[in-house]
Amino acid sequence: MKPLFRLLTELSSRKWISRMTGSFSKSAASRPLIPWFARTYGIPVEDAEKAIAEYATLNEFFTRRLKPGLRLIEPDPSALVSPVDAVITGMGPVDSGQMLQVKGQDYTIEELLNRSPRTINYDRGFFFVLYLSPTDYHRIHSPITGEVLEKEHVPGKVYPVNEFGLRHMKRVLSRNERLITVMEHDAGEVAVVKVGAMNVSSIQYVDALPSILKAGDDLAYFEFGSTVVLVTENDILTPRTDLTVGSKVRMGERLGTLKRPGH
Repeated sequence: MKPLFRLLTELSSRKWISRMTGSFSKSAASRPLIPWFARTYGIPVEDAEKAIAEYATLNEFFTRRLKPGLRLIEPDPSALVSPVDAVITGMGPVDSGQMLQVKGQDYTIEELLNRSPRTINYDRGFFFVLYLSPTDYHRIHSPITGEVLEKEHVPGKVYPVNEFGLRHMKRVLSRNERLITVMEHDAGEVAVVKVGAMNVSSIQYVDALPSILKAGDDLAYFEFGSTVVLVTENDILTPRTDLTVGSKVRMGERLGTLKRPGH
């Protein structure tokens, strides 16, 4: 059955299908679906910035902001914080430029970062793969206090990044559409890779993105569910010891501590 599912996924993972889905979700015709969507996915509508009836389209509701103060941002400036509400689907040290055993598959940093010359900075780094389900809050925030050094949009596929997609489709994290942001903390670089997915019509930066961000500041948002991959520069992160694959994290929660090598 798995080859059949792979074939069906290949056929349905077309950009034109995502564009059609995205166009509908941004139209007034999608508004009646908002209550159904919220019930189906168990979305805590009381956390939303506005009342559910105030959202004009499904996309507007999906990319909703939260009420101020609902997410506490770790105040320690040396912290690497989660940029999203998510489940950790992969984590570990980068081994000679590879992220090993992400749902049974290995990925190269070179592919993930679209063969950037910065790849060498992450050969011995640390990575987190953070999956956002349709239930989750879908805005993406800065994981550090630091400067935006580089931004790149990488066109690609729109394969699902759920359990099936990660296990049975070939290296979806480095084949799907990506928005790569490289940031610099006092301790070193952090790459924030936003990975598009099936029915995600786009990944958008917030308007007027500043060059300097504080941890927890608005960075970008997904239109429907997807994944963020965080990769830290070589030898600068001490990860939390209680986090494992399957752990649920909230935006602003500490993932680890960033220190310059030798400090």
